[in-house]
Amino acid sequence: MIIERRMTRNPVTASPDMSVSEASALMKREKVHRLPVLDKDKKLVGIITEKDILYASPSPVSTLSIHEMAYLLSQLTVKKLMTRDVVTIDKNITVEEAARLMVDQDLSSLPVLENGKLIGIVSKSDLFKILLELFGARHYGVRLSFLVEDKPGTIATITSLLASNNIDIIAMGTFMGTDSTNAICTIKMQGISMEKAVDLIKPMVLEILDVREV
Repeated sequence: MIIERRMTRNPVTASPDMSVSEASALMKREKVHRLPVLDKDKKLVGIITEKDILYASPSPVSTLSIHEMAYLLSQLTVKKLMTRDVVTIDKNITVEEAARLMVDQDLSSLPVLENGKLIGIVSKSDLFKILLELFGARHYGVRLSFLVEDKPGTIATITSLLASNNIDIIAMGTFMGTDSTNAICTIKMQGISMEKAVDLIKPMVLEILDVREV
């Protein structure tokens, strides 16, 4: 799946000359945690987050009054706090590549560009929603995890067996095993009991790791 299908389109943005207090109010009003910053030509020049504003705000133990704090923030502009070197992605990048970038570079979001123009943004929350779908988290069923040999045809054999028994596979994923010779597989199914799922699959795998109804 490409990121264009899951990004937030036309995200709320800030301008470099917007005050930090205005940016903070905008985030609260729109229920977002970050704002891409666009110049007058609609070019992406930075990004500002709630964390940036929090770090710039006076300490609660400050001797400044509330009015003085509010005044200082109203004088501080977005361009003073924003991150200028923004990591961006193209709309045709895959979801997994976007996730890799976020993890490897410790990013909470990625602005999405098309021909140099901002068309969307993807956040960790968007990726968590995709994870829920991949594992069928909103569907009730039997979830079975097991250890298998890491060789061609192993998963195909198991899914063919389930299909021949009219078992509906809601979701399936494979993960790194205990070493290079095996892999962990998790399958979520409907139309089968936990006991039958174990009976069917156990002879074909190295070890049953977990089974539950969720």
